[in-house]
Amino acid sequence: MIMVFRGVMVDVKKMLLAFLTVLTLPFGPAVAAEAAPAVVQSSPSAAAVPYHIVRPGETIKKIAAFYHITPAQLRAWNGIIKPNQPAVDGVLNLAKPQAQLAGWRTWAEGVTPGQVNWDPAAKCPVVPAKLRKVWVTYIDFYGASHLGSVVVNQAIAAQTQRVFRVLYRMRFRIQGMSPMSLNAPYLSDMGTVTAGYSCRKVAGTQTLSQHAYGMAIDINPVQNPMIRGTSIDPVNGSTFLARAAYRRGMVHAAGAVRAFTANGFYWGGRWHSLKDYMHFSPTNK
Repeated sequence: MIMVFRGVMVDVKKMLLAFLTVLTLPFGPAVAAEAAPAVVQSSPSAAAVPYHIVRPGETIKKIAAFYHITPAQLRAWNGIIKPNQPAVDGVLNLAKPQAQLAGWRTWAEGVTPGQVNWDPAAKCPVVPAKLRKVWVTYIDFYGASHLGSVVVNQAIAAQTQRVFRVLYRMRFRIQGMSPMSLNAPYLSDMGTVTAGYSCRKVAGTQTLSQHAYGMAIDINPVQNPMIRGTSIDPVNGSTFLARAAYRRGMVHAAGAVRAFTANGFYWGGRWHSLKDYMHFSPTNK
């Protein structure tokens, strides 16, 4: 039998047979939905707002005028209160961020041998009891604030806290700090981590590094590589050899370097035998 329903020809017999077939199907347990694929943590760059890296001589007024925004907006988006001006190497949001920065926090705590991979056979010069894990609030490359840690000698723990407080106030950005599984799970290269203590020798020598004493900090290694002749460490730091440029995470004498030198650290970027732009130590070694 053929019927016309809302202008469409329908075979009633075929429809009835299809309906009866469905009714005769056996009922059983519901089929579980297919498991969703594992989610891979991606970089938060897509959610980040545009930014500007502050250069010498720039002011809130000049930066705002260049980007056709108001000084009040620029201050509000970056938490800069009058009459303070932006700091060289600081990174300023050029739009309202998705989340406000967390307030500054810091504390220091002892470490266990396991936390620093202590091996008595390695004859490291400093025992774990004389090391401290310093926790600080820092701003990552995408403008989000985190709690990160760096292990240093107890003798420079307070200095280290002051340094990172200045960097935070400058709105200087750090690519990653421990624990990376929480702060930057999208990064697999641990050579990007800002860190302190590591029981190791100076590359290419038998001399213990100042890191083995907990007396040195490397900040943003990729953006501030060590250059010894034709050797570049890390290798992917080769795109940051033009030191007159201003890019996220790079340190300059007129900017982030001052956070360290004002607190008793020397900068490897001023050495003559080699340039270690990431390296800061109170011993100048």
